Amino acid sequence: MIRNDRNKYFILIIAAFSLLITSLHILVFEQQAPYVVLEELYYIPLLFGAIMFDIKGAIFAYLIVSVSYLPFFFGGWTTGVLGIFDRVLHLLFSGIFTFLAGFFVERLKRQQKEMERNRYLSNLGQVAATIVHDLKNPLITVLGFARRIQEGKGNTNTAAGAITESAENMQRIVNDVLDFAKPIQLKLKDDDTRNVIRQAVEACKAKAGEKGVALSVDLPDIPVTLATDSFYIQRALVNLISNAIEASDKGQEVEISTVTSKRGVVITIKDHGSGMDRETIENIFIPFYTKKRGGSGLGMAIAKKIIEGHRGKIRIESKPQRGTEIIIELLL
Repeated sequence: MIRNDRNKYFILIIAAFSLLITSLHILVFEQQAPYVVLEELYYIPLLFGAIMFDIKGAIFAYLIVSVSYLPFFFGGWTTGVLGIFDRVLHLLFSGIFTFLAGFFVERLKRQQKEMERNRYLSNLGQVAATIVHDLKNPLITVLGFARRIQEGKGNTNTAAGAITESAENMQRIVNDVLDFAKPIQLKLKDDDTRNVIRQAVEACKAKAGEKGVALSVDLPDIPVTLATDSFYIQRALVNLISNAIEASDKGQEVEISTVTSKRGVVITIKDHGSGMDRETIENIFIPFYTKKRGGSGLGMAIAKKIIEGHRGKIRIESKPQRGTEIIIELLL
């Protein structure tokens, strides 16, 4: 429905612009200035029609322009055979231009769709290969220890522990894939974003303590009320803060701060770790892209999906050996 309304809007623009050119052209002739030629302006709506609607739209725009151009075949604006011949040539050349423009635009769009399809299939293959690779190692562990138990070799408790750990890793990978694949059903309600941030930080304290990383929090003194799904926002923040902790060395600090503006709130998560190179920054939100051992590569993609589901934005500023700063903007 929206697309149809937009198409009608563009068609009206083409028709209105064509009529405007005709009106200006007639006005010029009435002012006894026949050498001022405005015919070239008709190529603007023709090109616009080709870009917006491919070859069919270009032909439709040509029909609109041609109808707008008909007054120049009558009255005092066209005199003699030479004048008529000039008008016919204009229609002929504009028609050739219209067909070529529409043809090339349509071919370009087909090529783009084919490239997108090939890219999708390539990404699908990479995703499948990544999932298989991530599941392969824990599966080998499960089969290996299961055979040892079957053969009565080794310590049963050790084997059971290894099998349980591997099965949990496999379950985590499967859950991450399912969470990313399914649409997020947000239940928005007004909440103090400060509470959500505090809960996310609290959930990461144990991990920070194990690694010897300090967490500092700087929040506004007044409530920051936004319509959010606190469960999903907290999940995204926990993921991002955990990544910052993993990127930090013992004794370093991860800073979580929040500032408000008329548009909403900006949450910043900053670490002082090894930072990221350009390749990592460009690919960090691509599903299954990871340089961490044991990571599924879906954490950042899921966080981005959650934040954008709240009409928010997330961006990363990072340089090697200078740490990483993640900036989240949530709008009112």
